[in-house]
Amino acid sequence: MTITIYHNPDCGTSRNTLAMIRQSGEEPRIILYLQTPPGRDTIKGLVAASGLTLRQALRQKDTPYAGLGLDNPHLDDAALLDAIAMHPILLNRPFVVTQQGTRLCRPSEVVLDILPNPDIGPFTKEDGEVILNAPGRRAL
Repeated sequence: MTITIYHNPDCGTSRNTLAMIRQSGEEPRIILYLQTPPGRDTIKGLVAASGLTLRQALRQKDTPYAGLGLDNPHLDDAALLDAIAMHPILLNRPFVVTQQGTRLCRPSEVVLDILPNPDIGPFTKEDGEVILNAPGRRAL
């Protein structure tokens, strides 16, 4: 099975996640979800497989979330899916799908829990935060 990442190249968390996947020796299928938004069934499947609710998968920062009134707890999943369909930026990222599971990789190191080869060696995020030290162990 191929690893799939729903990716936004303008997002540091998404770029770090992609870098960890590649450092594990895999070249994932990259879906630029802002250019090619997933359909409603795909979104529902990603969210359910990751163990989240649709509301938990919404991105609030730098999106039209507040302006659309999506903080209204009475909105149902159909209304939230309608909003995501109109504004794909509302879907948080990156979602990663592997044979070992599906996760919303926030923070990016969550991807290590579902990689076939999580022993990727040392890794430092773009911002300088050390995730895996020289022996490849998670930094504290």
